[in-house]
Amino acid sequence: MAFLLSNLKPSLLPQIKSKLIPQTPSSAKPTAQSPSLYTSSASFSTLQSSTAQVAQGNTPTTGAKDEHQQQKDEFYLNLGLAVRTLREDMPLIFIKDLNYDIYRDDITFRDPLNTFTGIEKYKLIFWALRFHGKILFREIALDVYRIWQPSENVILIRWNLRGVPRVPWEAKGEFQGTSRYKLDRNGKIYEHKVDNLAFNFPQTLKPVSVLDLVTSCPVSPNLTFSWGPVDSNTSSWIEFYQAVKDTLDQEEGLLPQDCLATCS
Repeated sequence: MAFLLSNLKPSLLPQIKSKLIPQTPSSAKPTAQSPSLYTSSASFSTLQSSTAQVAQGNTPTTGAKDEHQQQKDEFYLNLGLAVRTLREDMPLIFIKDLNYDIYRDDITFRDPLNTFTGIEKYKLIFWALRFHGKILFREIALDVYRIWQPSENVILIRWNLRGVPRVPWEAKGEFQGTSRYKLDRNGKIYEHKVDNLAFNFPQTLKPVSVLDLVTSCPVSPNLTFSWGPVDSNTSSWIEFYQAVKDTLDQEEGLLPQDCLATCS
């Protein structure tokens, strides 16, 4: 072999060496791969931009959910405060004023005969109840029987109002009813409706004339009384209701802070 290589022509040696020496990969091959790398980079950039768009699109929804949850939490907080306040205030309405923080300024009060709107009217109702209650009754009080929620935005209270009139010919009377409080989405009371009234008034003791006494029981020197029908025109309860209504009708001329008598 050495002899052959030494006697070969110089012009053939480069050809043989090129066949024997393995060729290295050309630099054009990585260049051929560069488009795929560029495509992968572009795809990654597109994915990032799509993710950012999705995140931006979800941001308002998340904010709306947070706002809704915050409003719901505020509702339940005010609802609990309203229930607790009513439980404390209702039995003492003839002793002290109410806590009006749980009511809206445009609250509406309804009973079977009348409707009043506004927080000032509402305050005047309870001032008039205390004022005229002390004038017409020796004892007057309200007992709370039950407080419950028939629905999420309604508070219902079953109560019993009892009193002993100052006039000697009327005995103790009482009547029951319900107060329905409606709450708005913030948990504030915007309506108070009094309904389902059940009266239990005793009959009025009506004095009998001297002639009837002599005729019916001539041998008895003691005065005798008979049960007669209730006279709605002289009932202390009717006078009480009418006095409260008149106070509200004369609101412009009679405000609680201007009265000489205080009932707090």
